[in-house]
Amino acid sequence: MKTQGELEAAIGAGINRFEQEFMGRGPKEIQTHLIGDLVVVRLRGVLTAAEQHLAQSLPAEKGRDLLKQVRTHLVESARPVMEGMVEEVTGGKVVSVHHDISTITGEEVLLFTLDAAPEVRTLKRS
Repeated sequence: MKTQGELEAAIGAGINRFEQEFMGRGPKEIQTHLIGDLVVVRLRGVLTAAEQHLAQSLPAEKGRDLLKQVRTHLVESARPVMEGMVEEVTGGKVVSVHHDISTITGEEVLLFTLDAAPEVRTLKRS
């Protein structure tokens, strides 16, 4: 049985691999939080130079919406890969996946809802 920190680190590493393989590059920073039956993954610095240019060059709403649609489609098409990785690490079943990205800050958030909170080993304090 793993600690909460070990589960969070393993999920973060898996999402980082996903970003590199499916999106072409990894985030500048990634944080993963296990909160009961929720896994929250926060990625910073995910937009490519082309995506940043797209979001800035078109009228604000059109560029933002187009970028969000493309990212959402990519996440949805690769959803089985991410779900499988999260299920393997946590030992639970993914019930739902939620995603959003900010075209202004380049921050992306993934939220996985599990069927139950994973069992974790607690560290003994000295």
